[in-house]
Amino acid sequence: MKALVIYDSFFGNTEKVAKAIGSALGGPKDVMVSRVCETNQDLLKDVKLLLVGSPTRAFSSTPAIKTFVRSLHGGSLEGVKVSAFDTRMKIDEKTPGILRFFAGIFGFAAKPILDGLVKKGGNQVVPAEGFFVIGSEGPLADGELDRAAEWAKRISNS
Repeated sequence: MKALVIYDSFFGNTEKVAKAIGSALGGPKDVMVSRVCETNQDLLKDVKLLLVGSPTRAFSSTPAIKTFVRSLHGGSLEGVKVSAFDTRMKIDEKTPGILRFFAGIFGFAAKPILDGLVKKGGNQVVPAEGFFVIGSEGPLADGELDRAAEWAKRISNS
């Protein structure tokens, strides 16, 4: 399986998740993990699996990830398995009401990324996934890197 994991990261949390996903998918011969600013369309050649991740900022992905997904040519992901992930703060009963309200309306980064990849012809292999950080800058919550690796293993078994 030739896989590509593309990510953006502000505080290093999404980068850690991307690298855990990449490691769980296989070695460097089969998997490349690339920051979005170091990615170009040529990397998509012969890719069978594309995973894209972003921190959730203002209930959305980063501008660089949005630009990358928008820049993909229509149909360019035909036959490519795709999914997306994000890092986010946990929204629960302890979260202030206004944040719960906006999260309910606008959601998080991963689902719109995945929708964009599918719109470009990708085949959704698993639902988009969110990995939790503590506070707005992190660190990652306990067990999230293990959960990211398990998510990747589910993908490789699909």
